[in-house]
Amino acid sequence: MNIQFFMPTKVMMGKDCIAANAGELAALGKKALIVTGRASAKANGSLADVIAALSANGQEFEIYDKVMSNPTIDCVYDGANAAREAGADFIVAIGGGSPMDAAKGIALLARQDIPREELFSGNYHKDVLPMAFVPTTAGTGSEVTPYSILTNDKLQTKTSIASPLLFPKLAFLDAKYTEGLSKATAVNTAIDALSHSVEGMLSIRANKLSDCLAAESIRGIFSCMDSLKAGTLSFEEREVLLYSSMLGGVVISHTGTTAVHSMGYSLTYFRGIDHGRANGLLLGEFLKLVEKTFPEKVSEIVSLGGLPSANEFKAKLFELLGEMESFEADELEKYSDIAVNAKNVKNGIVVPTKEEILNIYKNSLMR
Repeated sequence: MNIQFFMPTKVMMGKDCIAANAGELAALGKKALIVTGRASAKANGSLADVIAALSANGQEFEIYDKVMSNPTIDCVYDGANAAREAGADFIVAIGGGSPMDAAKGIALLARQDIPREELFSGNYHKDVLPMAFVPTTAGTGSEVTPYSILTNDKLQTKTSIASPLLFPKLAFLDAKYTEGLSKATAVNTAIDALSHSVEGMLSIRANKLSDCLAAESIRGIFSCMDSLKAGTLSFEEREVLLYSSMLGGVVISHTGTTAVHSMGYSLTYFRGIDHGRANGLLLGEFLKLVEKTFPEKVSEIVSLGGLPSANEFKAKLFELLGEMESFEADELEKYSDIAVNAKNVKNGIVVPTKEEILNIYKNSLMR
């Protein structure tokens, strides 16, 4: 049995865990750059809790709140410049996947002069600002991954900076920050976490340990499906989703993702469809494709949600996703041309052809 496992992020979970573990931040440095979006961290109380913890430690901070949804390459270069000008020696990221992904790029570029054309090369030295992450959605698991996913206009998709150097030192998981999320955001982020764990189990890099974590994540998310659909999540269910999202992040840290993510990026880039929703629209059809060759593996996955087949899995997701967007055949052809060349496509136990990718798009998105 060959297993490698590396998870250097210290995770602290529970209500008011930032205040309870404020001392953990003291070891990171003297001045933080807090990386976040415009409004949500202020509204949900996470920014105030971080500031209180830093102040209690006597640590200084400045705030960089220019991170947009689906952060760009320009954003991380601008944020890195802000970190240098502030004299920050560590990063605290607060928010969903966008601020957390941006923060990793900022932490890297604040210490390394990397030309834009080499940003995704993987050729980095070890000097990266230490990071502490506070997720405020239950979806991306970015608080425990070594990936920074950025919008790449040159390639008209998203591209990943990937390096073990980008693992945060600390992650604080407090479900109270998710209580104000809209139903749509709660659904989309939960489906994102689900796609991470499902794709992790379908990766050529999966092992028994990553599958155990993925299974725990999938069971947890399905246990909250009815409440997600009704928009009536309890605090306990929000904790389950946040925990399951973190587990999904640990999974893809070891396995990577598959064709589903590669295909979903075009829906986000060209149509502005939320990343988690994009994955959910495609995941069921991808499972149906895999089911033809590996029926036992797909049965193992869908049974975790109490379902008999990939078709019922797809139907369950579509119940959550609600009214569908409309697509034309020519745009799906374009998306297929982009997706078939993405590196994630070859990471699955089934590697779809361009024709199969196009069929997944059509069967998922055309009515």
